[in-house]
Amino acid sequence: MAGREDDEHDPPILDDKTEAEAKSSERDMAPQGPATSIHRSGSRPQLDLSKAEIQGNFEERDPTILLPNQSDDISHLALDIGGSLIKLLYFSRHEDYSNDDDKRKKTIKERLGLTNGKLRSYPVLGGRLHFVKFETHKINECLDFIHSKQLHRRDPYPWSSKTLPLGTGVIKVTGGGAYKFADLFKERLGVSIEKEDEMHCLVSGANFLLKAIRHEAYTHMEGEKEFVQIEPNDLYPYLLVNVGSGVSIIKVDGEGKFERVSGTNVGGGTYWGLGRLLTKCKSFDELLELSQKGDNSTIDMLVGDIYGGMDYSKIGLSASTIASSFGKAISENKELEDYRPEDISLSLLRMISYNIGQISYLNALRFGLKRIFFGGFFIRGHAYTMDTISFAVHFWSKGDMQAMFLRHEGFLGAMGAFMSYEKHGLDDLMSHQLVERFPMGAPYTGGNIHGPPLGDLNEKISWMEKFVRRGTEITAPVPMTPSKTTGLGGFDVPSSRGSALRSDASALNVGVLHLVPTLEVFPLLADPKMYEPNTIDLSDQGEREYWLKVLSEHLPDLVDTAVASEGGTEDAKRRGDAFARAFSAHLARLMEEPAAYGKLGLANLLELREECLREFQFVDAYRSIKQRENEASLAVLPDLLEELDSMSEEARLLTLIEGVLAANIFDWGSRACVDLYHKGTIIEIYRMSRNKMQRPWRVDDFDAFKERMLGSGGKQPHRHKRALLFVDNSGADVILGMLPLAREFLRRGTEVVLVANSLPALNDVTAMELPDIVAGAAKHCDILRRAAEMGGLLVDAMVNPGDGSKNDLTSAPLMVVENGCGSPCIDLRQVSSELAAAAKDADLVVLEGMGRALHTNFNAQFKCEALKLAMVKNQRLAEKLINGNIYDSVCRYEPPSLS
Repeated sequence: MAGREDDEHDPPILDDKTEAEAKSSERDMAPQGPATSIHRSGSRPQLDLSKAEIQGNFEERDPTILLPNQSDDISHLALDIGGSLIKLLYFSRHEDYSNDDDKRKKTIKERLGLTNGKLRSYPVLGGRLHFVKFETHKINECLDFIHSKQLHRRDPYPWSSKTLPLGTGVIKVTGGGAYKFADLFKERLGVSIEKEDEMHCLVSGANFLLKAIRHEAYTHMEGEKEFVQIEPNDLYPYLLVNVGSGVSIIKVDGEGKFERVSGTNVGGGTYWGLGRLLTKCKSFDELLELSQKGDNSTIDMLVGDIYGGMDYSKIGLSASTIASSFGKAISENKELEDYRPEDISLSLLRMISYNIGQISYLNALRFGLKRIFFGGFFIRGHAYTMDTISFAVHFWSKGDMQAMFLRHEGFLGAMGAFMSYEKHGLDDLMSHQLVERFPMGAPYTGGNIHGPPLGDLNEKISWMEKFVRRGTEITAPVPMTPSKTTGLGGFDVPSSRGSALRSDASALNVGVLHLVPTLEVFPLLADPKMYEPNTIDLSDQGEREYWLKVLSEHLPDLVDTAVASEGGTEDAKRRGDAFARAFSAHLARLMEEPAAYGKLGLANLLELREECLREFQFVDAYRSIKQRENEASLAVLPDLLEELDSMSEEARLLTLIEGVLAANIFDWGSRACVDLYHKGTIIEIYRMSRNKMQRPWRVDDFDAFKERMLGSGGKQPHRHKRALLFVDNSGADVILGMLPLAREFLRRGTEVVLVANSLPALNDVTAMELPDIVAGAAKHCDILRRAAEMGGLLVDAMVNPGDGSKNDLTSAPLMVVENGCGSPCIDLRQVSSELAAAAKDADLVVLEGMGRALHTNFNAQFKCEALKLAMVKNQRLAEKLINGNIYDSVCRYEPPSLS
């Protein structure tokens, strides 16, 4: 775990392979002409936004941060060498981006004519930050690791042809090991160590993580985690309590502004040292685990012991309050061996934790601070430790102060050391630029990762095949280091019991943190600070268990589809089975500990499933199904358009909305809808669905939308300038539903931007697939053809003014942008820069489909008009959200929010 400094079994990362998840391809979709151009925003000039890609290495478990467009000089290695653990942070560069020779994309790029301002004279650096741990007494393994990857030889100026000479490298290191092992680094690697101040690194690392990573901080009271989002503008001042062997208490007032205001020599070293003497435990983890079976009342003197089992209510002390730690040992005629080691460990833990909590409270009171962040190897995500500290702070402050903990607390110093290199350009990074993912990586048991890192996909599949699951218990053999190796990544059999997922397995998993400078907050959100994408609250146990069960039950169908998409080969079957085991393990972990991966929402669950598919190289599980449905839908599109053109304006508008709702029935993520596919063809199901579109719908704002579009009382409405249409599924959904609606807007002179996924998810259409679909539809429609030409989607078309095109056809363009995600849902705090740019001139947002309009964003408010369209294909969602039934329809029209 990245947040647990003592985890002896966390393997280092050995594989640097990356997979492209999606390409932004520099499309800030804009038609020709200044009136309709879309300009890329440039709020962070220190980051080059060109050639941005979302990339990820799904063979890794430890957290990584993607730096796809990092510029200027950047070091590749920083370490924090403590007395117990070495925390290593290194930068791996992506390969240079190759030029795209695809004619259509090149033509679109030329048509848009968009650049990022001044182009750099050297290649853009892309890469990620990797976080690795070693036990300090295994320093030679750490040096082997650095040498095997040649991290000490990497040139920070890759555009230069010079090779870094041996002996000229400098590595930033903090912690006591910077002094202790300086000669060893010089001898083994030929590099010099540049020592960084430990306290400064600690603070700068904490500042960065608290500002840049969403849900970095959390509270822990009575076994319950609650994530706290802190606005960067409201971060300072705060108290940082670093609990290592001893305790340092630091008042942080801003970047580079901090003061060590207090501390105590009673800390983690005290607990371990006394615990070892009193219990004979051989490791810190063993001591902690022992405490979980303890009863401190057998050793501690409680208030009730003094007052005959009564509370001392006058001063607010309950009978169970500890009056004196180890106080009973005074009056009882017992020897050390007469006390249970479990009780001793718990009493010792509570004594030290309460003491740390009280001293921290007094210092916070001294400076008038409300927030206290705790970190250090003593914390390590241990539930009882955090609860005890939280209780002490809450008790003494009477609830006025909060004890908070950090998910990445184990890497504060290493991050600070890395940031001590100049010109990183990291200071202004925001939480919306970080995409957190949770690949399986090395399998885990008991909430801990065991065994060596998995170097390639075949190793991962072989490992997953050995997984055994019984109820919530997940077990697997723990491989030992092969003979004749350096020992990299090989760990001993875990000393702690841990073959089951314990109810108090509180160490938070820290996912893969991909930094994507091209992600921005959707500018049309009425209040981004108040925005919550998830409509369903999975903190409710009943909701959580229901949706985890739904995903589990859908898994066999998904595996069959994924395997079939790749020809049903033996390799595909093996990967499919491994995916099923891995995703089931994720679900089991979340069932046991819902907050293991951070704040959990339905959108996160669905994205986790898609990421897990990609982890086992199922890039597009529904590819063949989508192609088949697209062909069938395009075949009947001409008849539908002819039917629409024969209608009056009012009848056509109603039929269009009915068509969107009816076509949205095609969703392979819904069990009920999958059953429909066995009862008819796609066209038969679409017609059946349209025929059942009887108003009033469950949510029916069509009349308000009609008045906005057509006007009333003889008053003509003003046309929308630009409409963003967030499309959902392939096939009938987009071709027979959303494209005809887009055509209607184009007919009225409204620019239309089709917004689609960057990456495949279920049968959702992607931005890469849309141009071909539009081209197929444009063969049957002059409106779509002309608009697609203007939007750069039909770059090969021969446009002839005398080809029979009608003079009253639209001059508005039809464009396509990717949304920056690969999930059935969308978090509008993290959209592509292309979409953010397109949104700046938009005055209408159309969200279509269950994932985008119901699971997420049903309650979202926008600065512009919004139309939310979906057919409900889940009975529980229907009941919870609209008090309705499956196959009910939602047409919600909302004017601009006044927020």
